[in-house]
Amino acid sequence: MGLELYLDLLSQPCRAVYIFAKKNDIPFELRIVDLIKGQHLSDAFAQVNPLKKVPALKDEDFTLTESVAILLYLTRKYKVPDYWYPQDLQARARVDEYLAWQHTTLRRSCLRALWHKMMFPVFLGEPVSPQTLAATLAELDVTLQLLEDKFLQNKAFLTGPHISLADLVAITELMHPVGAGCQVFEGRPKLATWRQRVEAAVGEDLFREAHEVILKAKDFPPADPTIKQKLMPWVLAMIR
Repeated sequence: MGLELYLDLLSQPCRAVYIFAKKNDIPFELRIVDLIKGQHLSDAFAQVNPLKKVPALKDEDFTLTESVAILLYLTRKYKVPDYWYPQDLQARARVDEYLAWQHTTLRRSCLRALWHKMMFPVFLGEPVSPQTLAATLAELDVTLQLLEDKFLQNKAFLTGPHISLADLVAITELMHPVGAGCQVFEGRPKLATWRQRVEAAVGEDLFREAHEVILKAKDFPPADPTIKQKLMPWVLAMIR
């Protein structure tokens, strides 16, 4: 069996991996791991990833976890355009810089915005306090400003004139709060124009396909009490 990707497109890291593989015509078998049903916490999935997280990759008898590691593995194994992860030392370092920064900054802020604004009320039936939501959205706003000032600046893309892994990871992160109804790009014309460039570079159809689930998350039914109890420790650990 060839390459297998274990994904749930509700997850931002999964969307980044999915878009990259599809855009670059990398053949793979899609293995859906439904986060809302708690399938990532199952003993069966633990055989693939003992950390019980998606995405995960299996390539014959080789397994790999963590989205950034998976993206880099795919760039090295398959013949993809150089702009995704450039060979030039300093251009590559700029991509690395963003990938190192985003874990505890933009990704965290976007994930918290999704859960605090929408997923707690819709999925768990437990809205957060107005004060908590306001603090979360204020944190997101500060992080968006850092994204513009430090990384985007006046460039076409985050690390230069061409799209890279940094842009792909960033745009999938920003679709979390968009899916929750946050107006991430409103009042930020530079960021809005960058989004248009990224969508065009990825392809509008693929972009729409990858984000269909997150943009419909508000329609999720309330969680089954058993599943809710099972997921709550995972959710709280994820957004703390």
